[in-house]
Amino acid sequence: MQSVKKAGVAVAALLTFGAASCIGPNNAYNSVLHWNSELSESKYVNELAYLGLHIVPAYPLALLGDMLIFNSIEFWSGNNPVSKPEPFKAQEGSGM
Repeated sequence: MQSVKKAGVAVAALLTFGAASCIGPNNAYNSVLHWNSELSESKYVNELAYLGLHIVPAYPLALLGDMLIFNSIEFWSGNNPVSKPEPFKAQEGSGM
């Protein structure tokens, strides 16, 4: 019975975080994305870095930070502690 209560509390906590709906600009995630896109002239090097940053897990942690912390701060205070990065620009050509 005790484990059922703990599971219920865990599910309620997850739903609370998921239902907060503090949609924001995701500046931390976009900063990592922008850094990755400017890493090299070669799109192949950037792709390897992109995959590595998912394995490390830089991208998931940046997105989690945005969802739980930075976007919530912006929602309540009006100011995001992470500055807005330059717009993402997709690479063209082979980059070799």
